[in-house]
Amino acid sequence: MFKIRHFLLISLLTAVFLAFTGCASTSPQYQQRSESNHEALAIAQNMIGVPYRYGGADPRGFDCSGLVYYAYRKAGIHSPRSTSDQYRLSTRVQLTELRPGDLVFFAISRNKPSHVGIYVGQGKFIHAPSSGKPVSYAFLNDYYWKEKLIGTGRL
Repeated sequence: MFKIRHFLLISLLTAVFLAFTGCASTSPQYQQRSESNHEALAIAQNMIGVPYRYGGADPRGFDCSGLVYYAYRKAGIHSPRSTSDQYRLSTRVQLTELRPGDLVFFAISRNKPSHVGIYVGQGKFIHAPSSGKPVSYAFLNDYYWKEKLIGTGRL
């Protein structure tokens, strides 16, 4: 009887130990994804000043989802081409949980995602704004963007 109790106690302690040590580490997949998101952000930042081009997804010109598509693809992350698909396939994150490389989505004229940018940090994001304007930075707390923000996500 003593041996069974001893075995059960050791098994329970081992299980508890493994549970807690497993929670303490960061998974390699998460670390890799985080590094890739930072790489995508760096690629997008190198595109500052590139002109807006409707349907554009290369350094000759970008639309908003084309910039995300290009930067993420160059960083080795699959990204859909359209804003609505990028929104649909990204994992929702709270605004307070945004990390550099996450996506920010806006509803410009309808109540659905029609514009996307890449979060830089400290309330700033990079995007391809609209015709006649180059890839540039903007702030989430600017009145225009604050009113149109409909979600944030992580690919």
